[in-house]
Amino acid sequence: MLGIVTAGVAPGLALLSYFYLKDQYESEPLSLVFKMFIFGALLVFPLMFIQYVLSVEGLFQGDFTKAFGTVGLLEEFFKWFILYYTIFQHIAFDEPYDGIIYSVSVSLGFASAENIFYLLANGLQDALGRALLPVSSHALFGVIMGYYIGKAKFSPGVQKKWITLSLTVPVLLHGVYDYILMTREDWLVLMVPFMIFLWWLGLRKVKKARVLTLQHIEKQYPI
Repeated sequence: MLGIVTAGVAPGLALLSYFYLKDQYESEPLSLVFKMFIFGALLVFPLMFIQYVLSVEGLFQGDFTKAFGTVGLLEEFFKWFILYYTIFQHIAFDEPYDGIIYSVSVSLGFASAENIFYLLANGLQDALGRALLPVSSHALFGVIMGYYIGKAKFSPGVQKKWITLSLTVPVLLHGVYDYILMTREDWLVLMVPFMIFLWWLGLRKVKKARVLTLQHIEKQYPI
């Protein structure tokens, strides 16, 4: 049991540490980052219940509607909801890059809890594959969501545009990810280039968020 919990949580904590240490200027309070991680983990329970009910009732079970709706939309919306209503107006959210840290925290909390349940049901032999695909993909969906949330926080004139993108882009990417898994027996043929693209996009957003943070700090404290 301890081995499964450790294997389930370790990839998420490693990725969270990576993105947390990318914050060059003012590190976020670890207590708040951990709080968001726990909130993300707790999301697994209502989402499992909703998805179970939809499955039992036979609703939205086609490959496309399941990938983009009952998985992509539901999971990303719940993560977005927690992020927007818990952190968006928080005093600690004072730089554009902070959006990435808090969004990744929520996403990896969810991914870690989901991972533990999966490994409990299927065993440790899938731990590496889970770390490389579901856990890292959730982290990257979180990076992209957090980038746009950070843009929204510090772009009051066009806030609605960035808030909309903070939900729609992760939903679409998550939907594509699950649609590949659901519809292709040779899913690795498409999944490998898709994950390479996702890492490229996520790291590009990290770089842009760090530039926006530097610009924000320079405006706050002009030389």
